[in-house]
Amino acid sequence: MTIETPRLILRPFQESDAGDLLEYLGVPQVNCFVSMRLHSPEEARTAARKRSGDPEYYFAIALKDSGKVIGEIFAHPEAGEEHAAPDAPLDTFSPCWMLNGKYRKQGYGYEAAHAFIDYLFREKGARRIYAYTDDYNLPSRHLCEKLGMRQEGFFIEFFSFVKNPDGTPHYENTYQYAILKREWH
Repeated sequence: MTIETPRLILRPFQESDAGDLLEYLGVPQVNCFVSMRLHSPEEARTAARKRSGDPEYYFAIALKDSGKVIGEIFAHPEAGEEHAAPDAPLDTFSPCWMLNGKYRKQGYGYEAAHAFIDYLFREKGARRIYAYTDDYNLPSRHLCEKLGMRQEGFFIEFFSFVKNPDGTPHYENTYQYAILKREWH
C-alpha cells in the first residue's frame, strides 16, 4: 500500500531505509519519542524490518523526487475506550507522526498527515481520529489545528517519558486534539 501526495510517497518501510531512520531517531526531537531512540546502524536495520511488518498502518514518509525517508506516520485501529465492549467497533485511530528536523517548516508534515488521515477515514473505516502532543511541541500543535482538529483537552503532568536530573520522572503537559469523519473536508 502506498499513498502519494504532490511531493511525498507514504509507503511501507524497507530495510534499506535504516540509514534515514537512524538520522531522525538517533536524537529524537521531542521527549515522547525518546523510547524509540536508535543508537546504531544495526538497531536501525532491526527497527526498519519491524516497521515493514505493518504495511497497512505504518508508513515511511519519503520524498517523491529522491526516495529519501524524512519521517514516519502510523496509527492502529482501536475501540476508543479501554473498557469498551469486546465487540465494539475498531473505528478510532490515534496517529503518531515524526519528521527529520532537517525537513521541518516546509509543509511536509501537513502533506503527509492530511493524506494519512484521509486514508484512515476513506479506506480504513475511521470514525474518530485523535492525537496527543506535548505542550511545548508547537509545530505538532499547529499541525493538528491546520488539519481541522479541535482541542479537546489539556492534561497537566500527563505522561513521563524522561527523568529529571535527580532521577525522578519528568511529567509532560499534554494537549489532545480530535476530528470526526463527518467533520473531515
